[in-house]
Amino acid sequence: MKKLLLALVWLGLATSTLILALGSHWHLNQLRQTTIRPLLAYDQPVVPEILGAFTFSVKSADAVPEIIKDYLRRYRSPLLPYADFLINTAINYGLDPRLLVAIAQQESNLCKKAPEGSFNCLGWGIHSRGTLTFSSYPEGIEAVAKGLAQNYLGKGLTTPQEIMSVYTPLSAGSWAKGVQQFLDEMQ
Repeated sequence: MKKLLLALVWLGLATSTLILALGSHWHLNQLRQTTIRPLLAYDQPVVPEILGAFTFSVKSADAVPEIIKDYLRRYRSPLLPYADFLINTAINYGLDPRLLVAIAQQESNLCKKAPEGSFNCLGWGIHSRGTLTFSSYPEGIEAVAKGLAQNYLGKGLTTPQEIMSVYTPLSAGSWAKGVQQFLDEMQ
């Protein structure tokens, strides 16, 4: 009789626990489906409190420097030693640092195929009339970040497709698709 009673109590507790777990899972899925925009730096994710669980949150802005460094490292880019400079410069001009990296990937395979000695791996001022050169990667990064902020984002050109219309107008869309693909890789 005791064994039967213990089995029934155990079965009741197991069933209740399963129902609660499935309910929490369903609730979290409902929250994810109703969230249309990504979490911003000041948003806090909804996480159920579980006794004994260790939780932490990483804000997306906190991850960007590591995402960029990992990306540059993976592709063995000559820009890796300048990653912090690139990130800080982009942020100072109100740019997403990933945009500069994506453009460098599209234009020069992250500086591996830039014109010799130009330090211009973002394709800035490279055309049939000549090639704009810089004395260092930081000088080139600064010039492009400033130019993008003023002449593109400052004029409402924010997507790769819109930027392409001025940055490389002769492209049939492949430039914007490439930049977008590289941006997506750094999400």
